Amino acid sequence: MILVRAAAKRKGIKAKDAKGLIPLMIIMVMIFLMFLFWENELYEETMLSTMENLHVDYPRSDFPIRYCNRMILQRFIKEPDNTCKKEHVFIHERPRKINSVCTSPQKVACPNHSTILCFQSETRFKMTVCKLIEGIRYPSCRYHVSPTEGFILVGCDDMGPINVQRYIA
Repeated sequence: MILVRAAAKRKGIKAKDAKGLIPLMIIMVMIFLMFLFWENELYEETMLSTMENLHVDYPRSDFPIRYCNRMILQRFIKEPDNTCKKEHVFIHERPRKINSVCTSPQKVACPNHSTILCFQSETRFKMTVCKLIEGIRYPSCRYHVSPTEGFILVGCDDMGPINVQRYIA
């Protein structure tokens, strides 16, 4: 407060005029923070839907206890209607290796009959399969952890993998 008065005296501003600026400054800071969080929320929604965020965990996160429960909560993995996913796969391979699946000669029909093409990996991938054992509504979902190796079937577009259709153990 002493600094404000000293600065006000030097510039010829009365202390009571400086006090009137404080509410305006508070409002401006609040508006700035609102825009900042709004922008982050939009970015978060975009990031949440990417294949890398949903399915890639390389190198594997070091959660020795309740790996699936922690990962699914941390990455906001759920069905569009906020119910628990019955099964989810985390792939523990480099994104570059996963991207290369889209150039595999093993082209197959996508299980969901979509217009995108599906490709099966030629090599086995390290992954963790999370199977729902308890809960209906997110975030009250509990999963069983099954580390495994298997082939993956991914949907691809011109940019690369879009989603994991399924895994083949």
